[in-house]
Amino acid sequence: MENISHNVRLTSAEIANLWTQYMNDSLSICVLRFSIEKAQDKDIKNILKFSLDIAESHIDKIKKFFNEENWPIPKGFTEEDDVNFSAPALFTDTFMLVYMHVMTLHGLTGYAGAVGTSARADQVTYFMQCNKETMELYERIVDVMLNKGIYSKPPRIDAPNQIDFVSDQRYLSGWFGKKRPLSAIEISGVSYNMQKTIVKVVLEIAFGQVCQSKEVKKYFQKGKNICKSQFNLLSSILSKGDLSSPASWSSEVTDSTVPPFSDKLMLNHIVSLVSAAVGFFGAGLAVTQRRDIAMDYTRIIAEIGLYAEDGAQLLIKNGWLEQPPLADDRETLANDK
Repeated sequence: MENISHNVRLTSAEIANLWTQYMNDSLSICVLRFSIEKAQDKDIKNILKFSLDIAESHIDKIKKFFNEENWPIPKGFTEEDDVNFSAPALFTDTFMLVYMHVMTLHGLTGYAGAVGTSARADQVTYFMQCNKETMELYERIVDVMLNKGIYSKPPRIDAPNQIDFVSDQRYLSGWFGKKRPLSAIEISGVSYNMQKTIVKVVLEIAFGQVCQSKEVKKYFQKGKNICKSQFNLLSSILSKGDLSSPASWSSEVTDSTVPPFSDKLMLNHIVSLVSAAVGFFGAGLAVTQRRDIAMDYTRIIAEIGLYAEDGAQLLIKNGWLEQPPLADDRETLANDK
């Protein structure tokens, strides 16, 4: 029975999971190796090293899966082409820890989705192990952040005296008249998306400072303004409810103007994060029951979606967008014959 399970071909979803993880982890390895060399804080350096070990083990495993299936190994990102180790540090150690926190959240979301779309036993087992490793990494990161006093906790709310049920349609309102307080679910969604947005802002500030292409620099600067505006909008939602917002880390960029990474890597990184943000904002929209906040999310999703498309077009223009595996084009095959 075990042999039958192993000989089953990978599905398109399983191929997608492995291909996407290879691209993400090859990029992460480049960022991590550079950051380890520049890190001064021992605790943070240990976090980076632990994360690097995980990413490298993933690459080895994915190569094995692809070789067994006779699938070509993606090019991804490499130290030789995409890292300049002689460049000074671009970020402080503090930001690198915040960055790792958000990247780990992305990893946990991705691995849970990979488990849910896998059927072959070895794929389910592999991605469950990835999730387990990433949960351990997350636990270590949060522990260090708490010890250093840099973890931005979501706002606290007081416990109600009793449970209650919604009895009035005004619970859904928000455009006119008195607005009800935010629910815990809505607060969580706004705060969660703000944490992710501020990391994009810092990356766009830093990448715009060091990238070599004027066109790519302009793209990063545009993204910085878009993400700052979105962060401020989400912050105002919390502020109107007298709730605190996550910290902004914009000052954690050094004054270096020497690129530590290729324009290809930096642009791919931003486009990947911005594309993922569409899904995270969508999740926030899905649990929002106040119409005014739902409208804010809708506008944000439309704006960030267009920005992601602009980035994809820029990647294509420069020949930097590696194509994921495609289904067979049956019409072309038939015509060629």
